[in-house]
Amino acid sequence: MPKENIRKKTRTAPSLNLILWFAFSIFALVIVILYIAVQSLLIGTFYRRREVTTMQTAAIEFIDSIGADATPSAARRAKRSLETRYGVAIRLFGVEDGKDLLEDEEGEDFSDLAARLRESFSQGRGEYVLISEASDLGYAQMITVQERSCFVYVSSSVARLNSMEQELKWLSLATALFSVVLAIVASGFVAMIITKPVAEVTERAKELARGHYEIAVHRNYFCSEIAELSEALDHARQEVSKADAVQKELIANVSHDFKTPLTMIKGYASMILEISGDDKEKRERNARVIIEETDHLTALVEDLLDLSKLRAGVGARPPVTFNLSETVYKIVGRFDYLVETMGYRFETEIEEDLYAYADRGRIEQVIYNLLGNAVNYTGEDRRVFVRLMANEQGTRLEIQDTGKGIPPEEIDTIWDRYYRAQKTHKRPAQGTGLGLAIVKSILTMQGCPFGVTSKVGEGSCFWVEFPLPPE
Repeated sequence: MPKENIRKKTRTAPSLNLILWFAFSIFALVIVILYIAVQSLLIGTFYRRREVTTMQTAAIEFIDSIGADATPSAARRAKRSLETRYGVAIRLFGVEDGKDLLEDEEGEDFSDLAARLRESFSQGRGEYVLISEASDLGYAQMITVQERSCFVYVSSSVARLNSMEQELKWLSLATALFSVVLAIVASGFVAMIITKPVAEVTERAKELARGHYEIAVHRNYFCSEIAELSEALDHARQEVSKADAVQKELIANVSHDFKTPLTMIKGYASMILEISGDDKEKRERNARVIIEETDHLTALVEDLLDLSKLRAGVGARPPVTFNLSETVYKIVGRFDYLVETMGYRFETEIEEDLYAYADRGRIEQVIYNLLGNAVNYTGEDRRVFVRLMANEQGTRLEIQDTGKGIPPEEIDTIWDRYYRAQKTHKRPAQGTGLGLAIVKSILTMQGCPFGVTSKVGEGSCFWVEFPLPPE
């Protein structure tokens, strides 16, 4: 898919900020709607029950205050006091005729209400609550006053309750609307706080993609997941920066290593054509230089290809059990020409019949590269120590030189491609600068522990441990 299509498709997706804001807002709106619905259903029932309780209390206090022998005047005083206190209306009338007993003269007729109450109390009820009237709520109890059966009837205005309910509903609605607006604003603010670190990390990741590796990504964010993400990106930034630097250095070094032999090949070829003429000795000498430089170029290309294959895991051979002691002896013998021509000394301490289980060809390449590295970096005494010994883990190989050593801050970088510990060292063993990088790749693939110990001014000791072969 073309990049343009991918970008267009990515841009159509909503932002995390918008998604979080929308989700929080919908959640808050649902909560408010549920609150209004529950309140609308329960508020009327709650206030009616509370009003009934108030009427019950007023009736009980009225009955207690008048007693069985109360006079009409005493009953009226109690009535007025309780009506003022509880905001209700109190009536006392006969059970049979519904006559108002609180008025000296003929008062209001409660015969219809008395009939309904008689029917209710005839069913065995001890009290009567009327909540279905359009205008009033009513509560009644039957008592005896001056040996006469009477009803105490307490009523409350439904209109007052309805008005109160409406006021509370409007107040609830206003509160809900304010809550919704506040929730939407708060949701946007919270979403912005949550997504701001993500946006910052995204911007820094884009800068990394543009090649700006100096920008630090890791910060102490409030969210552990985002902090871990930024830390991972920062680690990736460092690794990519390091890889970029190694790549540039590799290109520069490879270019240099190719340029020098090519220049020499061209120069000596020109000398053969223009200067050597019929001088056989000069022609052979110039041709020999061309061959040597061509061999160097070939070795460089082979090492580059070899390193690429190792990194890609291509060309791996199955491990075999082989005599490691004989292998080390054989490879040390390849450097006899340095002993004879340049005075190098290889001091060996090799235990006999030690075996290893690995890719024999690759292990020979490791030993040869480590010996070549020791030859190139050893001191003026030109001594190289080779030790092979058995230990609890298996077999340990040590190759030590007497050179200037490696500074502590460079220990971790010596395995990099084209690393140079000393810029002015002599190189009697021809190499391409990829030896230790190849050693690292091989030993990592073979699962063999390896490392180096070094002290400035006293040389370096490279070591490899080979696990015991299977029985």
